[in-house]
Amino acid sequence: MDLFTLEGRVAVVTGGNGGIGLGMARGLAMAGASIIVAARDAHKNEAAVQELKALSVNAMAVETDVRKSDSCQSMFEAATKSYGGVDILVNNAGMNIRRQPQEYDLEDWNTVLETNLTSAMLCSKFAHPIMVKRGGGKIINIGSMMSIFGAPFASAYAASKGGIVQFTKACASAWASDNIQVNAVLPGWIDTDLTRRGRKEVSGLHEKVLARTPAGRWGDPEDHAGVAIFLSGKGSDFVTGAAITVDGGFSIQA
Repeated sequence: MDLFTLEGRVAVVTGGNGGIGLGMARGLAMAGASIIVAARDAHKNEAAVQELKALSVNAMAVETDVRKSDSCQSMFEAATKSYGGVDILVNNAGMNIRRQPQEYDLEDWNTVLETNLTSAMLCSKFAHPIMVKRGGGKIINIGSMMSIFGAPFASAYAASKGGIVQFTKACASAWASDNIQVNAVLPGWIDTDLTRRGRKEVSGLHEKVLARTPAGRWGDPEDHAGVAIFLSGKGSDFVTGAAITVDGGFSIQA
């Protein structure tokens, strides 16, 4: 038995057209999974699909607004129609609006929470019955260092990512009897478009990250390929409700 092959499996990756999502999608594709990229930007979606197809797997994109229930439902219907179902869901879509807590208005707060947390609930809700019919499945929710730590400029983001960990535990408990394993990945400081904006907006962030990270570098989206394969394959069949850091040691430092 190959614990790490994903041949014949179908994976949905929200926000899979760039950053950590695309890094995970590449890993899943290299292990043999068919990939559905669920994201809003049609141009980036197409570029991601062409890159994944070059790895000799089936890949398609569905323009999806993960904050909207009907859009998420339609995406899963399209995935099922094209590939017969879904075995793996990566709830990766996310964004941030950096402000002090007192500076948030309700609209911006809700935008962050809906994109990062509510979307995971919606996609998991629609994935669940599909996975039950297929005899089980794997759900990977993307948290953050802000699932663990606080920062003055990230109250909404931290609330959403802390919520991801608790949502993961609840789903893991609820769906264990359905043979669905639900785990969270907590990326450290990864070199993505989101964090590049952060380095422009938060003075000294680059230097602070390097000083605290034992690995001595920012992470790369590709650093998440292996954990995605592990949490999607048979090798993790008795792993559920976990929150795994992928951070170069950032979170173990005092």
